[in-house]
Amino acid sequence: MYYLTFNKIILNFFSIFFIIFVFFIINLNQMKVVALIPARYNSSRFPGKLMANLAGKTVIRRVYEQAANMNIFADVYVVTDSNLIYDEIVAMGGKVIMSNGIYETGTDRIAEVAQSIEADIFINIQGDVPFISKQPLIRIIEQFEQSDVKVCSLMQVLKDRKLVDDPNYVKVVVDSNSDSLYFSRSPIPYLRDNYPFDHFYEHIGVYAFRKNELTLFSNWEQTALEKAEKIEALRFLENGIKIRMLISEHNSIEIDTPEDLINAEKYLLTINVG
Repeated sequence: MYYLTFNKIILNFFSIFFIIFVFFIINLNQMKVVALIPARYNSSRFPGKLMANLAGKTVIRRVYEQAANMNIFADVYVVTDSNLIYDEIVAMGGKVIMSNGIYETGTDRIAEVAQSIEADIFINIQGDVPFISKQPLIRIIEQFEQSDVKVCSLMQVLKDRKLVDDPNYVKVVVDSNSDSLYFSRSPIPYLRDNYPFDHFYEHIGVYAFRKNELTLFSNWEQTALEKAEKIEALRFLENGIKIRMLISEHNSIEIDTPEDLINAEKYLLTINVG
């Protein structure tokens, strides 16, 4: 009887040890992913757009709620230089960090605060994309299981030729591995001899970085192409860092102009979001 009891104790001990060991291994392999939302108040094309009213809530509030409700991030922070935006996020119970410097891009802004946050992957969700979907972000996170992926972003098909020609829509072309070759506000590629090309892609303002690459980005000077196009992704390309691009089937609306805000309000009516 004592022998059977002793065996049960040993069996239970090893069962508990095995469960703890498996739990430790699973957590060891899990990447800690933090979402950072850069939020600058003074946009050149649409000043104050993040505090604009989008069907009863500010744009930045909708972006924060959308990200936080996905439940795929260890933390979600807004990073801002604006007291108005800071107070807005605090009032809704969100997490917000006031940035200290003057930055050329949103990525430079989040790089400052990322140094003090413990995480493996940082996802930069632009403050003007209130309808970003969960599934594409999960796919982005999965890409970092490949050690050669350092930076990842999203793109979507552009079918309307007027949008292809619109400089407010950033276009991207990729190689056979779906790594970006170039980003431009001009239509790319150029269709010589009216070549029947139908693979125009718009870059969606969502980036994910390993912490090291985010640090490198902030240490580099702005590059010539980046300054010419006003596209921060080009700083990575000009410094030899590839950006893995994933096609998103979930069309996203970026609010860059007052007209975009009107379109976003119309879209809200179709999806019945409060």
